Amino acid sequence: MENREEFRAWSTSVAAVTWPGQINLRGLRPLLRAEIQWGMFRHAEQTEPGRWDLEWIQRMVNACRESRVDSLVDLGLGALGGFSSSIVREMRRELQLIYFTPDDCREAGFLETDHFGIRFDKRASHIDLTAVPQRWLRDLLWDHLADLLRSPRCPRTATAIDSLRRACTELGAFLEVDAPGGGHDPGALRGEHMQRFVADQRRRERDGLPSIALTSSTGKPPTVTTHTRRTVFNSVRRVLRDALEDGTAERLGLDREFITSMPAGGGAPLRARRPFPDEAARALADGANLQRLADAYDPSDHGLRDIWEAIVTTGRRTSEVLKLRWDCIGRYGGLPMFWHDQTKVGNYDAAIRIPESLYELLAERQRKTLEKFTARHGRAPSPQQRAAMVLFPRTTRNSQMTTSLSYTWFIRGFRLWVDELDLGRLVPHQARHTLATNLLRHGATLTHIRRYLGQVSDRMAEHYVHLTSSDLDNVLQHVWVAGPGTAQPGELLAGDATPLTREQAQALAIDLSRRSTPAEGGFCTFQPVVDGGACPWNLDCHNCDKFVLSGADLLYWRRKREQWRLLAEGAPDDATADYLHRYFEPTARAIDGLEKALAGLGLLDDALALDLRKPQDYFHRVWSTAFRATDLAEATEAEDAREDEYGAEFDTPDGGTQT
Repeated sequence: MENREEFRAWSTSVAAVTWPGQINLRGLRPLLRAEIQWGMFRHAEQTEPGRWDLEWIQRMVNACRESRVDSLVDLGLGALGGFSSSIVREMRRELQLIYFTPDDCREAGFLETDHFGIRFDKRASHIDLTAVPQRWLRDLLWDHLADLLRSPRCPRTATAIDSLRRACTELGAFLEVDAPGGGHDPGALRGEHMQRFVADQRRRERDGLPSIALTSSTGKPPTVTTHTRRTVFNSVRRVLRDALEDGTAERLGLDREFITSMPAGGGAPLRARRPFPDEAARALADGANLQRLADAYDPSDHGLRDIWEAIVTTGRRTSEVLKLRWDCIGRYGGLPMFWHDQTKVGNYDAAIRIPESLYELLAERQRKTLEKFTARHGRAPSPQQRAAMVLFPRTTRNSQMTTSLSYTWFIRGFRLWVDELDLGRLVPHQARHTLATNLLRHGATLTHIRRYLGQVSDRMAEHYVHLTSSDLDNVLQHVWVAGPGTAQPGELLAGDATPLTREQAQALAIDLSRRSTPAEGGFCTFQPVVDGGACPWNLDCHNCDKFVLSGADLLYWRRKREQWRLLAEGAPDDATADYLHRYFEPTARAIDGLEKALAGLGLLDDALALDLRKPQDYFHRVWSTAFRATDLAEATEAEDAREDEYGAEFDTPDGGTQT
């Protein structure tokens, strides 16, 4: 008993003995013990928690006991190992949600998205705003972000949050070196300070200078580009304009001219990706190159080659292929089908037909994924687990294989492969544009392409379709309906929606260059006339059953219909008006049939936008050769003067000429 004090001192200083399945928390302060217990509880609640060995946790507990700290917040991480320090950091992040209310976060200069029930994909809850030096500007940014997270228009990704934070950081850094008092007094700011910031950003964009406030992952400041400058302008304008509208700017004493001097950055230019050039497309689909992609950049066979082949074959977005479910393929009526989620447009469980080769490729990938699950768990997955599995699972923190590989992982291997092939700067999304353009050239319409690619409108599909006016001319000219002289005017004869059999369609899909000849408002398909013979019906095309209307003639016939309507309205009596209506009725039916056919194929707007039947289309040289009237008059006067001087030339009765 005389050594009781020494024994207590020794027992509190010696490290606890590690017992299997136990963590010794004796000797810790009550608050610290509760924090560690809460951190382990929150970690165990995660769907796919990271690995925490009991030895790492016990080492962290022993360090806390030796340091005699009251809370994890006071614990220094220098003496801990890498794994133990990561455990402390994760516990601290969970504790921040308890120790800091949203108002406390605003005061401390950071934002927790978990306070708003939002967690962006592959992003932490903590968003640091302390890089904005002015308190008033940081508070404006915090309030704007909080309103954005609470609103129905909350963004799907953290890109908008990062853009707003970058913009305010750029503005704050500039004001700190240019504005009076470092810009900390909003009442001292005037329009000239914002104008100088705008000029500085444009100069950095023009000369390719670095940012004054940010650093990249390499430690160097990123270059100000047109895109980043536009983002800064639009984001700063949004934050300050909202403050102006809700009265915050007035309470701060912020000058109105300072806010209105920030111009709009403008929208991003709609510059569509180019399709792959032919040589690049061949190289990216070559079997030897694809094998090189798998061997050199995916030695563990996570599916890099399979992902790329699925993108090329189906034209899906890269994210749609990466996030494929395990049961993404199946046969229905003997046809191989491909099921996927088009989350960008809110279209889930969309299905398209795929080639047999791709079906076999994905079926083999299914088998490999199942083998990985069985090797990890020692059993096959249950039906519920199999339904939740992804086809391309990532390797870490993914025991149930419900999380897919990341885009960063895929693009890293793809870029290295493209650089090795020396093909220039190519991106996977160009495969989508290439497929859309090829579909159009093989007769598909914008409506078909939009549905196949998963677009919400024909206008969006146009960004993926790269065609010249001649391509569109060919598409429109192959949509044929019967002319007004036939038994059924307006009946669809040729086109993608033709109800004819394959043999009949092949017979009626007439090549314009060999089996038809242009006529007024359409095409003549009478073969003797096409071959150069005379028309036996004296060119009465509009009453001939061999005359067809194409999509290229819609505007011409709309004008004709308007002319007949004007004639009927100006008729002297009702009998004449009725006669004109009855006479033009077959032509009107043909026009209506042509409009319905074009509308069903998604080409009506294109047909109305392109006036393909103007005389200029047939007489380019005649219509493009022009003279000034004064020049023609002077030429006539000069000719008359020469005739007066030398005498006029006239015809003789025998066909000769005499001067």
